[in-house]
Amino acid sequence: MLAGLLAGILAFGFVKVFGEPQVDRAIAFEEASAHEHEHGDAGGEEEELVSREVQASVGLFTGVVIYSVSIGGIFALVFAFSMGRVVQLKVGPRGLAAILALLAFISVILVPGLKYPANPPAVGDPDTIRQRTKLFFLMLVVSIAAMVVAVNLFKKLLASMNGWSAAALAVVLYVGVLSVAASLFPTINEVPDNFSATLLWKFRVASLGIHVILWTVLGFVFGWMAERHLLAPKYRPTARLQS
Repeated sequence: MLAGLLAGILAFGFVKVFGEPQVDRAIAFEEASAHEHEHGDAGGEEEELVSREVQASVGLFTGVVIYSVSIGGIFALVFAFSMGRVVQLKVGPRGLAAILALLAFISVILVPGLKYPANPPAVGDPDTIRQRTKLFFLMLVVSIAAMVVAVNLFKKLLASMNGWSAAALAVVLYVGVLSVAASLFPTINEVPDNFSATLLWKFRVASLGIHVILWTVLGFVFGWMAERHLLAPKYRPTARLQS
């Protein structure tokens, strides 16, 4: 959780610099579009429950840090389960943490996001938000399940072939399953015709960058802490992990 806290602080700094400007531009577009459609409406504007200033500062910091700390706790549980059970490689705690962080980023963030990427304000129909959320989480479940199956296949194949061949077959299995799932899941495209493609691209890159920082820092910092403070007396970097 401490590793997650550090990762969250760094991720907050990144989103504050690179993500929030894109959100502000998207909100400006949304407000301009709303004014165009409501110029004949006699009703007043809805009262803002939480100001944009709070959302972009305290609210953003709280959300990012709580999310990161929670991910750090879950990561620690997965690491504890995987240590000595999942892999038979001379990687040590630091290597295992890096591998788990990479696999988690691919299965939890990258692949589901390729099918249903993050959208800024003004993109997406409010009436379909439940459907879009269900589809994203269903894609997330399929991705995680396929990754678990691929890792177990890799583990079994190690007994009969070298590591590179086993890894290649596991990757083929994962990519195959997710390719089929992506083709079967409906495509959702609710980007307004006049919405800036550059803004949409920058927002999605910034959204991905947050998770790149979070998982990279979490994997390396957690691995260093585990190797140095928790498992160093029993496991060394060259120690063999027994299944």
